[in-house]
Amino acid sequence: MSLDTSALRRAVLVVALLNLGYFGVEFVVALSISSVSLLADSADFFEDAAVNFLIVAALGWSAARRAQVGMLLSAILLAPAIAFLWTLWEKFSAPVPPDAVSLAVTGLGALAINLFAAFLLARHREHGGSLAKAAWLSARNDALANIAIIAAGLVTLRFVSIWPDIIVGLGIAIMNLDAARAVWTAAREEHRLAKAIP
Repeated sequence: MSLDTSALRRAVLVVALLNLGYFGVEFVVALSISSVSLLADSADFFEDAAVNFLIVAALGWSAARRAQVGMLLSAILLAPAIAFLWTLWEKFSAPVPPDAVSLAVTGLGALAINLFAAFLLARHREHGGSLAKAAWLSARNDALANIAIIAAGLVTLRFVSIWPDIIVGLGIAIMNLDAARAVWTAAREEHRLAKAIP
């Protein structure tokens, strides 16, 4: 294993553990305050943990197998969009705004985790193939989503409404769809290149 691969593996493992830990925190808070955006984001944390653990395992594989895992990861990145649709249905059934302070504070904690993860992964995003790209895109998108969650909490504090939470949940779903497309494209190109090499 090369030095770069070892460093990438260590970084991805730390990110995986952080994601798994904060998934539990965000999931419990989301259920307790009935937040669409936090529930979608907690699903995203769980998906990120799974993706990163899979990346750690796949880093020692051949380029062709890593590309295949990259294509699988693009499908896994769709999980938060599915979680959003389910929680949106629940929100319309019981249209109660989430607690604004809990929403903002939990979003702030998630932002700290994701900024740290993005920082750890940033130097590997262009040199680690589709797997590193998947990990970095997840962390970057999650940090952007967390800023939006904090904003939704502040807006809900001022205007008591379910809509800031719903709009942010929709944004999280859209960002993950775009990340899935980007990872799929990178993995397909890697797969093509790996097949071209005898």
